[in-house]
Amino acid sequence: MSATTTQFGQLPALQLRAPDGAEATITLYGAHLVSWKTAPGVQAGQGAATGAAGAVGIQVPAPQERLFLSTQSALDGSRAIRGGVPVIFPQFAERGTGMRHGFARVSTWRVVDSGEQDGAAFAVLALSQADLAPALAGAWPHPFELALCVTLQAQSLAMQFEVRNTGTDAFPFSAALHTYYLVEDVEAVRIDGVQAETLAITDKLDQVFEGIAGNIVFDTGADKLALQQTGFRDAVVWNPGAADAAALSDMEDEEYRRFVCIEPALLTPQVLEPGGSWRGEHRVSVS
Repeated sequence: MSATTTQFGQLPALQLRAPDGAEATITLYGAHLVSWKTAPGVQAGQGAATGAAGAVGIQVPAPQERLFLSTQSALDGSRAIRGGVPVIFPQFAERGTGMRHGFARVSTWRVVDSGEQDGAAFAVLALSQADLAPALAGAWPHPFELALCVTLQAQSLAMQFEVRNTGTDAFPFSAALHTYYLVEDVEAVRIDGVQAETLAITDKLDQVFEGIAGNIVFDTGADKLALQQTGFRDAVVWNPGAADAAALSDMEDEEYRRFVCIEPALLTPQVLEPGGSWRGEHRVSVS
């Protein structure tokens, strides 16, 4: 099966597995991608098949985790999950009068489709105004539908986020996929494609880059990831540094060294007319 129900912490979740061994886990709480593992492969220089004798000396490593998840994160639905890929809607951070980063990441979504297509495993989760808790629905009076499609295969991940206005009045919104990438050492990270020169992280960083025109190349220090985004016009790069990490109750003091957030984002609110829709896509491939 390419998609099976499971439990992640205390949260109902969906586990995806592609035929090549790539894996992902998505909690229904927040439609939150909490784990993405690229497919295992043969390590270079470890031998080759030898006819009837079979493979000699070939080592097949386990799937490799690509996302950071804090060891201190709540996994019971009491608060937003720290790590993985939180879905940000309809507000980014404190850029508005509503809940910080919006309500999508703390609402329970529905699985509306899942399966396998062209060798890739996929799942589609949805959220509408009718799914919101009363307090959240009262704070956001605009009928809407959200859909998040997660697709994975081999060394690649794709996330497609769609917003639809199902009401009779226009509404403004912002959106982001707040991706926490797992790294061995934040100081070894290099990022190209967000500014004219290569970006290195030597201390706390929380920077917005507007008008991303091409691919972002993310050198983790161990390998390189190509990040592509459409619909999302901007990118945010974030790491709390030592001081801010120590102040976070859902993160160990030294965990800031193990991740970098590179977020495809739509920061300037876009007005969506009645019956209108918007789509943002984010694709990641490991080279």
